[in-house]
Amino acid sequence: MSKFDPYRHLSIVPNPDGTITRCLDLPRTEANPNIIPGIPTVSKDVTLNDETKVWARIFLPNKLPSNDNTVVRLPILFYFHGGGFILFSVSNTSTHQPCSTFASEIPAIVVGVEHRLAPEHRLPAIYEDAIDAILWVKKQALNPDGERWLRDYGDFTRCYLGGRGSGGNIAFHAALKAMDYDIKPLNINGIFLNQPMFGGVQRMPSELKYATDQLIPLPVLDLMWELALPKTTDRDHRYCNPMEDDVYMSKASSLGRCLVISFDRDPMFDRAQEFVRKLVEQKVQVDARFDIMGFHNIDLVDQQRAQAVLNIIKEFII
Repeated sequence: MSKFDPYRHLSIVPNPDGTITRCLDLPRTEANPNIIPGIPTVSKDVTLNDETKVWARIFLPNKLPSNDNTVVRLPILFYFHGGGFILFSVSNTSTHQPCSTFASEIPAIVVGVEHRLAPEHRLPAIYEDAIDAILWVKKQALNPDGERWLRDYGDFTRCYLGGRGSGGNIAFHAALKAMDYDIKPLNINGIFLNQPMFGGVQRMPSELKYATDQLIPLPVLDLMWELALPKTTDRDHRYCNPMEDDVYMSKASSLGRCLVISFDRDPMFDRAQEFVRKLVEQKVQVDARFDIMGFHNIDLVDQQRAQAVLNIIKEFII
């Protein structure tokens, strides 16, 4: 029997200089700044940081809600894609599509952040990219010549950070990091974490139970953390296991509302439960939606689940 190779499972090849070659060629969707029949949103790509080349794709619904002929301002969602910090792009169809759906259905302005990837850019670089996205939007709010979609239609006092998998992890850490900055007039009202990626040295029952999970078996999760965490640290570092760091978690008491979605056959299910318990200890207003039927990323392959997740997030934001 051949030995399981997590690199092969992820379609990546390690290089001698510490970088990786990504062999997956996933479908991509181009931004569409002009209305296209049948597509409910327009989207455009903007550069957030000239130095790091970090960019974002902004989604705006074609149909804008109005009240007495005045366009109602929309909440602004910062969205971080999954991929274990090492894979994928906001331009992948599997990210572009949900962002477009969030924008049209909630409705909201979605800022899908194209952060740098590990191991070329290990944590906390990715959290810094998230902060750059927030500070860039703040700059648009203060600049009379700023990005028109945001200035004309966005409600800067109703911002949310969210994401799936590693994107949920990024949303949480970025929300805490944002507390160290003056982001006014922006106000972060809450965070939504869809099947967030957390870990730790000590194995949890769900990790052991689903150690051979088809999508993210334990060796794959371990490799993702090995490639993403700062060198010389282990999985109990607060980026991976914030629940172990009481001082860090105490910052969470200043978070607004928090939505956590998880499925019981996700190897990280017990981590999500522990995370929620720690938030409750910090008196955070948590809405935990744990589904007893489902696996990690089920909402990417099951249209009904995708709709259910969308409804939960929509209800949370409205």
